[in-house]
Amino acid sequence: MSFPGKTLGVLGGMGPAATTDFLMKLQAATPAARDADHVRVLMDLNPRVPDRMAEPEAATAELGRMAERLKAMGAEVLAMPCNTAHATADGIRAAGLPFVDMIAETTDEALKGGARTVGVLATPGGEALYRVALTAAGATTLLPEGEDRPALMALIQGVKAGRTGPEARAAMAALAAGLVARGAEAVIAGCTEVPLLLSAPDVDVPLADSAEVLARACVRACGE
Repeated sequence: MSFPGKTLGVLGGMGPAATTDFLMKLQAATPAARDADHVRVLMDLNPRVPDRMAEPEAATAELGRMAERLKAMGAEVLAMPCNTAHATADGIRAAGLPFVDMIAETTDEALKGGARTVGVLATPGGEALYRVALTAAGATTLLPEGEDRPALMALIQGVKAGRTGPEARAAMAALAAGLVARGAEAVIAGCTEVPLLLSAPDVDVPLADSAEVLARACVRACGE
Protein backbone atom coordinates (compact mmCIF):
# COMPACT_ATOMS: atom_id res chain seq x y z
CA MET A 1 0.00 0.00 0.00
CA SER A 2 1.39 3.42 -0.90
CA PHE A 3 1.66 6.24 1.62
CA PRO A 4 -1.55 8.31 1.42
CA GLY A 5 0.10 11.71 1.98
CA LYS A 6 2.81 13.79 0.34
CA THR A 7 6.49 12.85 0.38
CA LEU A 8 8.69 15.02 2.59
CA GLY A 9 12.17 16.05 1.50
CA VAL A 10 14.46 16.96 4.40
CA LEU A 11 17.58 19.10 3.98
CA GLY A 12 19.63 17.98 6.95
CA GLY A 13 23.10 17.71 8.39
CA MET A 14 23.21 21.13 10.05
CA GLY A 15 24.05 19.43 12.36
CA PRO A 16 23.63 15.67 12.12
CA ALA A 17 22.49 15.09 15.72
CA ALA A 18 19.82 17.77 15.41
CA THR A 19 18.61 16.21 12.16
CA THR A 20 18.20 12.74 13.64
CA ASP A 21 16.41 14.30 16.63
CA PHE A 22 14.02 16.00 14.19
CA LEU A 23 13.29 12.70 12.45
CA MET A 24 12.41 11.08 15.78
CA LYS A 25 10.08 13.99 16.54
CA LEU A 26 8.50 13.66 13.08
CA GLN A 27 7.80 10.00 13.76
CA ALA A 28 6.37 10.79 17.20
CA ALA A 29 4.14 13.55 15.80
CA THR A 30 2.55 11.28 13.20
CA PRO A 31 -0.77 9.68 14.22
CA ALA A 32 0.17 6.27 12.85
CA ALA A 33 -1.10 2.79 13.69
CA ARG A 34 1.25 0.95 11.30
CA ASP A 35 4.31 1.50 9.15
CA ALA A 36 2.30 2.58 6.11
CA ASP A 37 0.68 5.43 8.06
CA HIS A 38 3.96 7.31 8.50
CA VAL A 39 5.30 10.14 6.36
CA ARG A 40 7.56 9.02 3.53
CA VAL A 41 10.83 10.91 3.95
CA LEU A 42 13.61 11.57 1.47
CA MET A 43 16.74 12.79 3.24
CA ASP A 44 19.87 14.64 2.22
CA LEU A 45 21.92 14.71 5.41
CA ASN A 46 24.72 16.96 4.23
CA PRO A 47 27.12 18.16 6.97
CA ARG A 48 29.24 19.89 4.33
CA VAL A 49 26.85 22.75 3.59
CA PRO A 50 29.07 25.88 3.75
CA ASP A 51 28.86 27.95 6.92
CA ARG A 52 25.50 29.72 6.83
CA MET A 53 26.83 32.89 8.50
CA ALA A 54 30.35 33.09 7.05
CA GLU A 55 29.52 31.93 3.50
CA PRO A 56 25.84 32.74 2.88
CA GLU A 57 26.03 32.79 -0.92
CA ALA A 58 27.75 29.42 -1.06
CA ALA A 59 25.28 28.01 1.45
CA THR A 60 22.32 29.29 -0.57
CA ALA A 61 23.69 27.65 -3.71
CA GLU A 62 24.32 24.30 -2.00
CA LEU A 63 20.89 24.27 -0.35
CA GLY A 64 19.38 24.96 -3.77
CA ARG A 65 21.19 21.95 -5.23
CA MET A 66 20.01 19.79 -2.35
CA ALA A 67 16.41 20.93 -2.88
CA GLU A 68 16.58 20.14 -6.59
CA ARG A 69 17.98 16.67 -5.88
CA LEU A 70 15.19 15.95 -3.42
CA LYS A 71 12.61 17.22 -5.89
CA ALA A 72 14.02 14.96 -8.60
CA MET A 73 13.78 12.02 -6.19
CA GLY A 74 10.07 12.69 -5.67
CA ALA A 75 9.81 15.09 -2.72
CA GLU A 76 6.60 17.13 -2.72
CA VAL A 77 7.19 19.20 0.44
CA LEU A 78 10.55 20.48 1.72
CA ALA A 79 11.75 21.20 5.24
CA MET A 80 15.07 22.02 6.88
CA PRO A 81 15.66 21.41 10.61
CA CYS A 82 18.19 24.22 10.95
CA ASN A 83 17.04 27.66 12.09
CA THR A 84 20.16 29.59 11.10
CA ALA A 85 20.10 28.24 7.55
CA HIS A 86 16.65 29.76 6.97
CA ALA A 87 18.49 33.00 6.22
CA THR A 88 19.89 31.25 3.14
CA ALA A 89 16.71 29.40 2.15
CA ASP A 90 16.08 31.27 -1.13
CA GLY A 91 17.79 28.45 -3.00
CA ILE A 92 15.36 25.97 -1.46
CA ARG A 93 12.33 28.04 -2.36
CA ALA A 94 13.61 28.33 -5.94
CA ALA A 95 12.93 24.61 -6.37
CA GLY A 96 9.23 25.53 -6.51
CA LEU A 97 7.96 23.11 -3.85
CA PRO A 98 6.12 24.05 -0.64
CA PHE A 99 8.71 24.86 2.03
CA VAL A 100 7.76 24.58 5.70
CA ASP A 101 9.14 27.72 7.35
CA MET A 102 10.56 26.76 10.74
CA ILE A 103 10.96 30.36 11.89
CA ALA A 104 7.36 31.33 11.14
CA GLU A 105 5.93 28.15 12.66
CA THR A 106 8.00 28.43 15.84
CA THR A 107 7.21 32.12 16.27
CA ASP A 108 3.49 31.34 16.05
CA GLU A 109 3.90 28.56 18.62
CA ALA A 110 5.73 30.82 21.07
CA LEU A 111 3.04 33.49 20.86
CA LYS A 112 -0.08 31.35 20.85
CA GLY A 113 -0.42 31.38 24.64
CA GLY A 114 -0.42 35.18 24.75
CA ALA A 115 3.28 35.79 25.44
CA ARG A 116 4.47 39.22 24.36
CA THR A 117 8.06 38.97 25.63
CA VAL A 118 9.92 35.97 24.26
CA GLY A 119 13.39 34.69 25.10
CA VAL A 120 15.42 33.18 22.26
CA LEU A 121 18.25 30.67 22.59
CA ALA A 122 19.89 30.54 19.17
CA THR A 123 22.99 31.29 17.14
CA PRO A 124 23.47 34.94 16.10
CA GLY A 125 21.92 34.10 12.73
CA GLY A 126 18.92 32.47 14.34
CA GLU A 127 18.57 35.36 16.79
CA ALA A 128 18.32 37.79 13.87
CA LEU A 129 15.62 35.75 12.16
CA TYR A 130 13.53 35.44 15.31
CA ARG A 131 13.94 39.09 16.21
CA VAL A 132 12.48 40.07 12.83
CA ALA A 133 9.61 37.58 13.13
CA LEU A 134 8.76 38.50 16.72
CA THR A 135 8.97 42.23 16.06
CA ALA A 136 6.63 41.84 13.08
CA ALA A 137 4.18 40.12 15.43
CA GLY A 138 4.42 42.96 17.94
CA ALA A 139 6.44 41.00 20.50
CA THR A 140 9.66 41.83 22.35
CA THR A 141 12.74 39.62 21.98
CA LEU A 142 15.05 38.81 24.89
CA LEU A 143 18.50 37.37 24.13
CA PRO A 144 21.29 36.09 26.39
CA GLU A 145 23.60 38.88 27.54
CA GLY A 146 27.20 39.18 28.64
CA GLU A 147 28.96 35.90 29.37
CA ASP A 148 25.79 33.97 28.58
CA ARG A 149 26.26 34.58 24.85
CA PRO A 150 29.59 32.74 24.42
CA ALA A 151 28.37 30.13 26.92
CA LEU A 152 25.38 29.38 24.69
CA MET A 153 27.54 29.02 21.58
CA ALA A 154 29.91 26.72 23.46
CA LEU A 155 27.00 24.50 24.46
CA ILE A 156 25.69 24.40 20.87
CA GLN A 157 29.12 23.47 19.55
CA GLY A 158 29.39 20.89 22.30
CA VAL A 159 26.25 19.15 21.07
CA LYS A 160 27.84 18.88 17.62
CA ALA A 161 30.79 17.18 19.32
CA GLY A 162 28.53 14.80 21.28
CA ARG A 163 28.55 16.57 24.65
CA THR A 164 24.97 16.25 25.89
CA GLY A 165 25.45 15.10 29.48
CA PRO A 166 24.00 16.41 32.77
CA GLU A 167 26.47 19.29 33.07
CA ALA A 168 25.62 20.63 29.62
CA ARG A 169 21.89 20.21 30.29
CA ALA A 170 22.15 22.10 33.56
CA ALA A 171 24.04 24.92 31.87
CA MET A 172 21.40 25.27 29.13
CA ALA A 173 18.62 25.26 31.72
CA ALA A 174 20.43 28.04 33.56
CA LEU A 175 20.52 30.13 30.38
CA ALA A 176 16.79 29.66 29.91
CA ALA A 177 16.18 30.57 33.56
CA GLY A 178 18.15 33.76 33.04
CA LEU A 179 15.80 34.80 30.24
CA VAL A 180 12.76 34.02 32.39
CA ALA A 181 14.21 36.06 35.26
CA ARG A 182 14.48 39.03 32.90
CA GLY A 183 10.82 38.76 31.93
CA ALA A 184 10.50 36.15 29.19
CA GLU A 185 6.95 34.78 29.10
CA ALA A 186 7.97 32.04 26.66
CA VAL A 187 11.30 30.70 25.42
CA ILE A 188 12.18 29.61 21.89
CA ALA A 189 14.73 26.84 21.46
CA GLY A 190 15.82 28.56 18.26
CA CYS A 191 18.72 26.33 17.35
CA THR A 192 17.97 22.65 16.77
CA GLU A 193 20.89 21.69 19.00
CA VAL A 194 19.25 23.45 21.97
CA PRO A 195 16.41 20.89 22.45
CA LEU A 196 19.04 18.18 22.80
CA LEU A 197 19.93 19.89 26.10
CA LEU A 198 16.62 21.52 27.07
CA SER A 199 13.08 20.21 27.41
CA ALA A 200 9.80 21.74 28.60
CA PRO A 201 10.11 20.60 32.25
CA ASP A 202 13.44 22.46 32.48
CA VAL A 203 11.77 25.86 31.88
CA ASP A 204 9.23 27.67 34.05
CA VAL A 205 7.43 29.17 31.02
CA PRO A 206 6.26 27.56 27.77
CA LEU A 207 9.13 26.28 25.62
CA ALA A 208 8.78 26.34 21.83
CA ASP A 209 11.06 23.54 20.60
CA SER A 210 11.74 24.53 16.98
CA ALA A 211 12.46 20.93 15.92
CA GLU A 212 9.23 19.62 17.45
CA VAL A 213 7.23 22.51 16.00
CA LEU A 214 8.69 21.84 12.56
CA ALA A 215 7.92 18.12 12.86
CA ARG A 216 4.23 18.81 13.62
CA ALA A 217 4.03 21.33 10.77
CA CYS A 218 5.54 18.80 8.35
CA VAL A 219 2.96 16.19 9.33
CA ARG A 220 0.23 18.73 8.58
CA ALA A 221 1.84 19.79 5.30
CA CYS A 222 2.12 16.18 4.16
CA GLY A 223 -1.58 15.68 4.71
CA GLU A 224 -1.69 13.51 7.81
